[in-house]
Amino acid sequence: MSDVTRGVWFGLSAYTIWGCFPLFFALFEGVPAFEILVHRIVWSCVFLVLVISGLRRWPAVRSALGNPRQLWRVLGCALLIAANWGIYIYSVETRHVLQASLGYFLTPLVNVALGMLVLRERMGPWQLAAVVLAGIGILIQLVMLGEVPWITLVLALTFGTYGLLRKQVLLDGLSGLFVETLLLLPVGLMTFGWLGYAGASHYGDSVSVSALLMASGIVTAIPLLLFAGAARRLRLSTVGFLMYINPTLQFFIALLIFDESLSQVQLTSFIIIWVALGLYSWSSWHYRPRVPAGQN
Repeated sequence: MSDVTRGVWFGLSAYTIWGCFPLFFALFEGVPAFEILVHRIVWSCVFLVLVISGLRRWPAVRSALGNPRQLWRVLGCALLIAANWGIYIYSVETRHVLQASLGYFLTPLVNVALGMLVLRERMGPWQLAAVVLAGIGILIQLVMLGEVPWITLVLALTFGTYGLLRKQVLLDGLSGLFVETLLLLPVGLMTFGWLGYAGASHYGDSVSVSALLMASGIVTAIPLLLFAGAARRLRLSTVGFLMYINPTLQFFIALLIFDESLSQVQLTSFIIIWVALGLYSWSSWHYRPRVPAGQN
């Protein structure tokens, strides 16, 4: 099996697991989203200690912890990803997975907009058109439904801003996630202890619930490992194309398994954003840097 083929399988596996996350988090019946988030942080950190040790990535971790300027950026990343995780779990618990999927469909366009506004990156005419179309799609929901799709916007903005900050941190995805969860660990452990002291903890209620809470850490780390394997072997454009597997699976899980309703207004909004994504993907592919023959 060639490296590219292996990379495609890694990417397919990572995005398929991420896309099936609603099915996993739906199993936590009766456990509040913030408590699941606390356990996701704690057990991710525990599991990543084992992975980092096995892969011998401690030098990168020590370097990050010894660089205060970089550490502040990592802390910003940690807070953003924690907010993203928490809102996502809440969206599953309250059966707003359609809004969540729309948020992840929007993320690439949020990245483009943030790159232009914050990093002063130049935006091509087709990319600008894609961002404007996405804005129209959200505006339709706001005007026609009379409500702000806040789950969609918060997920897209937190993950998009996370990506913006993450680009400025010289850490690979695995080491970066470990340092992020390590910075959140003290708060996670204190909250874990407080829940137990107050008698509000669901950890220990049953073997199945405790196992699920502990497994949340493994489920968080495994697709990241697969994604890292894909990113090393594939072009960025290929990885970007595979990324749409995640929200697409969430969209169909919301409709077919969770039986969420999709109004005509919401469908129109989705279609406009899908067109925007198609436009963005086409422009990214069409205007990508040409690689001379014989080079990778």
